[in-house]
Amino acid sequence: MKYLLTAKGLLRSRTFWIFMVIGALVIQRFVHEYHLIEKEPMISWTKSQTADCAVVLTGGAGRVREGFDLLANQNVKKLVISGVYSNARLREIMPVWPFYGNLNENDVVLDRRSETTFGNAQQSLPLVEALKCRDILLVTSRLHMYRSYKTFRSAFPENIYIQKHPIVGGRYEASVVETSFEALKSFFYSLWAY
Repeated sequence: MKYLLTAKGLLRSRTFWIFMVIGALVIQRFVHEYHLIEKEPMISWTKSQTADCAVVLTGGAGRVREGFDLLANQNVKKLVISGVYSNARLREIMPVWPFYGNLNENDVVLDRRSETTFGNAQQSLPLVEALKCRDILLVTSRLHMYRSYKTFRSAFPENIYIQKHPIVGGRYEASVVETSFEALKSFFYSLWAY
């Protein structure tokens, strides 16, 4: 009986330490993701970028407007807006369209099927290929850029060059809670999406 208790205690001890090691690895990876998200540079403010197409990920303030600015300023030839509501029309998405001058509606493609960052990448690829884009500007928030870029890079072939074009829709510095939530999503995406 004493032997069984010792073996049971040893098993509990091993199980405890296995869970401790796994927990430490998860925390280490989470902290790593958090720091990578925080360090994402704002290169869109410091250099003028051009590409064949821009892919805008909806879901945050200023993203769609930035895409239209890139198209209007001829930084891109085509604009893909990914993650649009299924019944939305172009004029509803961008009500200030008339102020953009001579933009052609045929230069804007709406992806209505995507609901996640992974979906954005999967659904944008055939559109980008159909538009014959050799390079793209990926437009999303600074906070969302790390995960978005990694997801797009894993979904897109190497011959399509992806440039980051982060924007700030609200505050430049995200709160600890916002960054932590994004780090958690990035951690889970790293397990299966990239």
